[in-house]
Amino acid sequence: MADRDDNIITKNYGIGIPVEKENFHVKGMDHVDWGMKNRLSKIFNPKTGKTLMLAFDHGYIMGSTAGLERLDLSIPPLIEDADVLMATRGALRSTIMPKMNKAIALRCSAGSSVLKEDMSHEIIGVNIEDAIRMNASCMAIQVFVGASGECQTLNNLSKTIDAGNRYGIPVLGVTAVGKEMERTTRYFLLATRIIAELGAHIIKTYYCKDFEKITSACPVPIVIAGGKKVSEAKALEIAYRAIQEGAAGVDMGRNVFQAENPKAMIKALRSIVHNGFNPKDALELYYSIKNEK
Repeated sequence: MADRDDNIITKNYGIGIPVEKENFHVKGMDHVDWGMKNRLSKIFNPKTGKTLMLAFDHGYIMGSTAGLERLDLSIPPLIEDADVLMATRGALRSTIMPKMNKAIALRCSAGSSVLKEDMSHEIIGVNIEDAIRMNASCMAIQVFVGASGECQTLNNLSKTIDAGNRYGIPVLGVTAVGKEMERTTRYFLLATRIIAELGAHIIKTYYCKDFEKITSACPVPIVIAGGKKVSEAKALEIAYRAIQEGAAGVDMGRNVFQAENPKAMIKALRSIVHNGFNPKDALELYYSIKNEK
């Protein structure tokens, strides 16, 4: 019997000690299920509430991108300092060792290449079963608000959210900025709010003027995209300003793997995201690592 008299004295019910309660560290996610919170905690550091993502999913529309010619050589040295790897399933399966223990933002939308003028007619390229097989921490779906494929990509997003909710996998909604779309505060206010209202758990968008309005109006975490390659100093400045204005993280690709010293750059970004460095100190860290013999 499990409840024998000689076991009674070993029991301690903690009478009088209240159950510890705390708000979840990811914005807007207090009421999601345990498994989804666990995945979100792998994406967003519970101590800082922030994340540093490394995006190298460019090949799904751009082919062999500068700096990513050999994924197996360029990405592994950067993994240690990233919280999340944002990649396609093909890149992960072929070039990234499964023993690495980082969160995965799995690119799940697919569409036209850069050879097409209108790239907005995307489809769901990875189903929920394969996302589970890949042990995805979240599924990334690109949305073209304002483009001819707007309705189709919003449908992709909604279906992926439904599938993710069934299995506790968050969805990262990515705001696309095609040639016909503005990169303005007004546009990003519209696009990010639509994506959040449809149920996305994280949103990736670009930094812009009055960025604090966008983070304030969005009920879920916003992570900024790096975009095209700029100088290391400018990229660090953008990352810092975005974090100061409410971003929950930074997702940079070209500004890392196309930097003169990618390893130094990702460490400098990490110092801003998780250690509170300002752009000047982060740039000094970049050069100190870059100049090490």
